[in-house]
Amino acid sequence: MTAATHLEAASVEALLTWPGVMEAIENGHRSPPAEIDDTLLRRGDDSLLSRAAWIDGLGCAVKTATIFPSNSTVDLPTVHGSVSLFSDRTGRLDCTLDFHMVTKWKTAADSALAASRLARPDTNRILIVGSGTVAASMVDAYRSVFPGADVGIWSRTPENARALAAAASARVVSDLRAEIAEADLVCTATMSSEPVVSGDWLRPGQHIDLIGGYRPDMREADDECIHRASVFVDSVDTALDVGDIGGPVGNGILDPERLVDFGGLESGAFARSSDDEITLFKNAGGAHLDLMVARHMFERHSASDRRRLDVGSS
Repeated sequence: MTAATHLEAASVEALLTWPGVMEAIENGHRSPPAEIDDTLLRRGDDSLLSRAAWIDGLGCAVKTATIFPSNSTVDLPTVHGSVSLFSDRTGRLDCTLDFHMVTKWKTAADSALAASRLARPDTNRILIVGSGTVAASMVDAYRSVFPGADVGIWSRTPENARALAAAASARVVSDLRAEIAEADLVCTATMSSEPVVSGDWLRPGQHIDLIGGYRPDMREADDECIHRASVFVDSVDTALDVGDIGGPVGNGILDPERLVDFGGLESGAFARSSDDEITLFKNAGGAHLDLMVARHMFERHSASDRRRLDVGSS
C-alpha cells in the first residue's frame, strides 16, 4: 500500500485560488450535514484544540492545534498543529496537510464567502483590525471579492500595522473609532478577550466580520454590536461555543433562533435583506470547513499529479 502523501504549502498553494476555495466551501454545504466534535484543553493561557469532522461523500478530517501565546516572547510561532484527511470509502489516510496552509485558506475563504453574500456589492472601504497572518490573508481574500477596494490596517502594535500595510499596499489606520464609522466592511482578526468593536460606532449598511475569537472567554464585539446586527455564522453548533455568540446568547441579548448559518445558502436565507441592514458574521471555524478545504486541496494536488504523469508518458 502506498504511503499517504504529506502536502506542503509549496506544492499546493500555486494550484489554489480564493474563488476556487470559496466554491469548495459552498459546495461542501450542499453535502449531507457534517458530524463534528471539538475538544479544548487548557493550561493557563495555553490551549490544545482538536476538531474532527465527517461528511458523507467527503470523508473525515482531524485538525489539532496547540496555541501557546507566550511563544512570541521567545521568537517562536504561537500556533503549531497538523491536519489528517481520511477516505470516505475505506477510512485510510489519504494525506496529511500543512496545518498553517489549511487554516489560512479555510479561515479567509470562509469569511470571504460570507462577505460575498452579506456585504453590500458596492463595498469599497475595508478595515482590518489586527496585523497577524490571518489579517494578511484577509487582504487578498477580500480583494478577490471586492477588487479595487481601499484597505486600512489597525493594530495595537503600530509597527506591525505599518509592516502589513506596506506589504499589502494598504493604509495604516490610527483612529480606530473614526475608521470603523467610515468603513463598509470591518474585519476583526485579533485574540482579544475584550471587545474591540462597539455597536455605538456602527452605521447602517455595514458588514462586520469577526474572526479572531475561538474560546468562550474571547470577545471582539460588544453586546450592542450583536443587538444592532443581523447575525450570521458558519455553523450554529460551533458558534455557540465561542464568546461573541455564546456570551450574548447566555445573557439574553441574542436569541439563538435569530442565527442563520451556511445551511441557508441554498434557500437564500444567508443574504443581506436591505442596503441599510447591519450584517455580522462570526467565523467560528470548525473541522467541517477544514475537511471541505483539505479535500479540495487533495483533489487539486492529485489532478496536478495526474497531468504531470500524462505529460511524462506522452
